[in-house]
Amino acid sequence: QVQQVESGGGWVQPGGSVILSCVAAGNIFRINAMAWYRQLPGKSLELVANVSSEGTTNVEDSLKGRFTITSDNAKNTVYLRMNSLESEDTAVYYCYADAWASVSGAYHWSEYWGQGTQVTVSS
Repeated sequence: QVQQVESGGGWVQPGGSVILSCVAAGNIFRINAMAWYRQLPGKSLELVANVSSEGTTNVEDSLKGRFTITSDNAKNTVYLRMNSLESEDTAVYYCYADAWASVSGAYHWSEYWGQGTQVTVSS
């Protein structure tokens, strides 16, 4: 049904910035919300930020001021800008969406995940 493809991960120097992108493709009727999660080494998945279909954004308290989530509804794309990166930000980052998709003439709601992209912060 819906595929989410992430890009923008890689290596970055401490103090640097990166922008992650995630585009949803497929027979999408409507995306209700999109979000970014991350999984730190040896840790469980944690929410980073989310954005509603109305454009309302939220960033987890510990990351506010450094991370920014934005979306482009026309492109079904969500972005995560990360500034002042620290080694502790090293993780696999996953995009998320819950959306309605058109399948065989009917609409079905489900949750979708990107493939994950590694962000490594080190010298």
